[in-house]
Amino acid sequence: MDFTTRIESLFQEYERQRSSLGEMQQKMRAISATATSQRREVAVTVGQNGVLTDVQFPTSAYKRMTPAELRSALLAAYGDAKEQAMAQATDVLKPLLPEGMDAGALVRGTAGPEAYFPAEPRMTTSVREMLGIRREQR
Repeated sequence: MDFTTRIESLFQEYERQRSSLGEMQQKMRAISATATSQRREVAVTVGQNGVLTDVQFPTSAYKRMTPAELRSALLAAYGDAKEQAMAQATDVLKPLLPEGMDAGALVRGTAGPEAYFPAEPRMTTSVREMLGIRREQR
C-alpha cells in the first residue's frame, strides 16, 4: 500500500470514528432511567450521569411516612435509577473503547490511570510498521 492510499485510509477511519463519537454523544444525552420505591411511594427519574430530572409520588402513601422514611425511600429509588443510568452509559460507551478497557469503571469514575494511559501505547500493526517499531520495543 503506497503512502497516499494509506493516508486516505487513515482519514476515512478518522471520519468513521468522528461520526461514531457524534452518535455516542446523542445516545448519552438520551439516557434516562426511572426507579420506584418498594411500596410505590416515590418514583425518581435521572438522566445522564445520574442527574435528577423528576420526582413523582404515584400514590398518596408518602403522606403517611415520616420524614426519615420518605428520605430513605427517595434515596433508595434515586440510587436504583442512577445505577440503571450508569449501566445504560456503559452499554453506549463499551463498543467504542479499545479491547480490555472497562467501560463501567470509566463511567463510574473508578478507573485507574492505566485505563487512560496503558503501559504501552495502543497502535495498529500498520502504524507500527510505518514508524519502524517492533512490538517488543518500548
